Amino acid sequence: MKKIIYLAWMALCSFHAYGQTDTTFYKGADISWTTQLEAEGHRFYNQKDEERECTALMKELGLNAIRLRVWVDPEDGWSSKEDMLTLAKRAQANDMELMVDFHYSDFWADPAHQTIPRAWQNLSFEDLKVAVATHTRDVLLLLKNSGIKPRWVQVGNETSDGFLWEVGRASTNMPQYAALTTAGYDAVKDIFPETTVIVHLDNGFNNELYNYIFDGLKANGGKWDMIGMSLYPYWSIMYKHVKNADEAITRCMDNIRRMSRKYNCPVMIVETGMESAKPEEGKAQLARIIRQARMETEGKCRGVFYWEPECKPTPYVLGAFTADGHPTAIMEAFTEN
Repeated sequence: MKKIIYLAWMALCSFHAYGQTDTTFYKGADISWTTQLEAEGHRFYNQKDEERECTALMKELGLNAIRLRVWVDPEDGWSSKEDMLTLAKRAQANDMELMVDFHYSDFWADPAHQTIPRAWQNLSFEDLKVAVATHTRDVLLLLKNSGIKPRWVQVGNETSDGFLWEVGRASTNMPQYAALTTAGYDAVKDIFPETTVIVHLDNGFNNELYNYIFDGLKANGGKWDMIGMSLYPYWSIMYKHVKNADEAITRCMDNIRRMSRKYNCPVMIVETGMESAKPEEGKAQLARIIRQARMETEGKCRGVFYWEPECKPTPYVLGAFTADGHPTAIMEAFTEN
């Protein structure tokens, strides 16, 4: 009987079993746009005006991890599994850890868009679970066959109201969202049993949102190893979620502590970005986020990733490079912590 009780307890705790022993603090960046920028003729340079390949430049700037998104069947080929593999090979060549971010869509998946891929649109719920698992395994097998093992895999991108709408919309069908998440989780473990699986939401300062989603996942058998958060002070202020950057950062750090205690699992800020037009202010904000995430979260925050720092300042306004491919002062925050 004791053995049965112990095994049952282990099953209940399986959602946070992985990723607990790694105490390294990771400083990373999502640079998924790199290949497209290169194809458009864009080049990257260090502060000495020496040309560098983007991944190698990130390593030179003090980062130790790279995050890459993957879409199911993108029309133009960017962020396809093959495009992702190209950059994953560069990350490995530079001895950088890899995070794979599954969007489960043919284009952007985020809190406003979680569109079912074209090829999956007529599938039943049961068949969607199979499609999620099959796609996840196929992408990860591509990496495995190239000798690449991701340290982390995100099952969905900013799934603050689920993914694969309307079938997996959390606010209207939490059990199906949980089941789709679990299908992705199990597929990851089939290929890479030790890889940490992340469930990622936006608005890292919003404790109510995180309680709602992770309580719902837990109640419906959802699995995860790590909680991923987005933290964008700029957008949070613009959409009047917070009064200022200080409030956004302070509340996010509090949420990290609360969620890690509640679920006994690590947390990571998997997306952040600062206003490129104000590099010194952005540097100070990013330095604070890295410092507090590392020192003031009881050891539970395992890293901070900047989203697309290498992009041009227009049209995206939260990059950390100049229009001619040089890092701004914002990137200095990674070497100061």
